[in-house]
Amino acid sequence: MSTATLASAALKADFPGLAGGWHYLDTAATAQKPQAVIDATVNAMGRDYATVHRGVYARSAQMTLAYEAARRRVANFIGGCEDEVVFTRGATEAINLVAYTHPRKGRVLLSKLEHHSNIVPWQLAGWQVDVCPLTTDGRIDLDAAERMLTADHTMVAFAHVSNVLGSQLDVERAAELAHRVGAQLLVDGCQAVPRLPVDVAALDCDYYVFSSHKLYGPTGIGALWARPELLDAMGPWQGGGSMIDRVTFDRTTYAPPPQRFEAGTPAIVEAIGLAAAIDYVSAIGLPAIHAHEATLVAQARAELGRINSLTLFGPHDSAGIVSFALDGVHPHDLGTILDEEGVAIRAGHHCAQPLMEHLGVPATARASFGLYNDESDIAALVRGIERTRRIFG
Repeated sequence: MSTATLASAALKADFPGLAGGWHYLDTAATAQKPQAVIDATVNAMGRDYATVHRGVYARSAQMTLAYEAARRRVANFIGGCEDEVVFTRGATEAINLVAYTHPRKGRVLLSKLEHHSNIVPWQLAGWQVDVCPLTTDGRIDLDAAERMLTADHTMVAFAHVSNVLGSQLDVERAAELAHRVGAQLLVDGCQAVPRLPVDVAALDCDYYVFSSHKLYGPTGIGALWARPELLDAMGPWQGGGSMIDRVTFDRTTYAPPPQRFEAGTPAIVEAIGLAAAIDYVSAIGLPAIHAHEATLVAQARAELGRINSLTLFGPHDSAGIVSFALDGVHPHDLGTILDEEGVAIRAGHHCAQPLMEHLGVPATARASFGLYNDESDIAALVRGIERTRRIFG
């Protein structure tokens, strides 16, 4: 599918949240939902609804099949197997799960560009945190990582794509470096899965996490993929129904993965919505989506680069994300004025305060693209920035 096709009015019309000509440039925070996902969740909550796994009546059995089919769909989407996929409330919970249940807590190597959700869980779970620096263009410095890694490190946890800079990680090399010292690699794929083909086997990582709502699916659900032997080695994290084998007051035994990590009634409706989102994205094709967003990023950086009082952050080939600062204007003020122009961006530290400190700014403005964006959104962004410059003189 061509970039022109992705930018068509018919595609944008699939997203009811964009009605009225709204210029939505905040997809890195959360993506708008296509009608196919909305319909799937409405039907799952209404016409088809029943609980899963233990019901003996027909509709429960049908819903169980749909729920487990969603797990299979997630696994296929990232090149894994269904018994390697744990449903979580999102990437945040997935990282917490690994941080708390890992049998070899030790040193973890993070980077300066990580989202707070890939920093705080390791601290809370008692890991010793080391921090890998960045290259001058905002990528994780894997040469530095190679020098820093020792046999004391049991985990490396890096973002596949930065949520602020859009810079991409060379996952294969990161995996090789981690494995060389006996550590494992966890990859935060939240910003990658909506725009890049992912094959966990080819990447050679050990854990891969992502959230549904950034992939055009519902909030409240995400996934942890892990190698089966690693899931087997991890003990239960939360207790309750579904994650047990047998319960007595003296002793409880636990279900095998992935059920061991899914205590309680699961997010049934959300899982089915996530599967629908994957179907929608897959029908368009991630290579086409990535090419489309790369074109928009290049155009946006070129247009913004002509503004003398504006500073761009991150590499020129960032994946779908453009962060910037306007001299003399706080990003929150810029975001407010842009909203008056019908343009939605993100303004703030983007849950990446250590990165803001590294960049030497309190916050940035961030425009992030989705498959539904086109050149008109960039034009509206530039018009809004020019109006802001006139207001602030």
